[in-house]
Amino acid sequence: FSLTGKEALTHFPSFSSSTNSAQGKVHVKQCDLLKLSRKQKRLCRREPGLAETLRDAIRLGIMECQYQFRSERWNCSLEGRTSLLKRGFKETAFLYAMSSAALTHSLARACSAGRMERCTCDDSPDLENRKAWQWGVCGDNLKYSTKFLKKFLGQKRIGKDLRAKVDIHNTNVGIKAVKNGLKTTCKCHGVSGSCAVRTCWKQLSPFHEVGRLLKLRYDDAVKVFSTSNDAVGHSELAGPHRHSHSLKHPASPRSTDLVYVEDSPSFCRPSKYSLGTAGRTCSREGNCDSMCCGRGYNTQSRLVTFSCHCQVQWCCYVECQQCMQEEVVYSCKQ
Repeated sequence: FSLTGKEALTHFPSFSSSTNSAQGKVHVKQCDLLKLSRKQKRLCRREPGLAETLRDAIRLGIMECQYQFRSERWNCSLEGRTSLLKRGFKETAFLYAMSSAALTHSLARACSAGRMERCTCDDSPDLENRKAWQWGVCGDNLKYSTKFLKKFLGQKRIGKDLRAKVDIHNTNVGIKAVKNGLKTTCKCHGVSGSCAVRTCWKQLSPFHEVGRLLKLRYDDAVKVFSTSNDAVGHSELAGPHRHSHSLKHPASPRSTDLVYVEDSPSFCRPSKYSLGTAGRTCSREGNCDSMCCGRGYNTQSRLVTFSCHCQVQWCCYVECQQCMQEEVVYSCKQ
């Protein structure tokens, strides 16, 4: 798993074992199979449970990315991702943010679920987390997650390297999107439902909410360039002024903005970045015109079987009939 832009996010095989020594060997092998830098592999080997968490994060990020772009020309497919990560497109920005968000979320959940040896429940000083633990609940440890992630990625600001600044910025946008969904959840304990005793803990929002937020950030992504800041003596990211759109007075992007440096291809035809849109299913009333890039679409009818007229039978099962209906499918022409 790499966020450097040099490798694509890919699946790797899982292992299982019945003894602690075997599990240790499996953990080391999982770390070695991942596309990590030498420093990242060392960290991975020292953190039992991390390799499995990285795999969960990869799967989570891929599934959510493909869900959010299911109706777009670029559908977040794995084909062409290596080439895409080398560029500075809006889609590249989304991949960096989604990857860091998925890893942040997965690490925090792994801590609270007891799948990581070096972290446990959230230990924020403002909450009675020890009491919450005694009541059988465990807060998601976002504090440990974000701290470890920055160490794992080894973020370093590079003075004049625009692309490096953009990648770091977008990575941090993903982390902030997860933080944005962190909520305090409370539970009352008392006689007859009274709130004589109340315990509170931190809980992350479902990852779908993070994905939806990052998709909105993608839709409003800001194209940036590098400009010198005489006050601090180094270059900064800058984009069009939000009100006057004047390049004479560029504005720095907000910390929650996704940023990119070059315009995206159309993704209509097969290229090194995607397979194109030929054969993709679409909605005639919705996105067929856009997705098919003006080539038109094919219409095909098919019969679909589904359960219908279901009734609950005494005592414990549901009895259904099988019905069929005609479904019309639209797909983009070559």
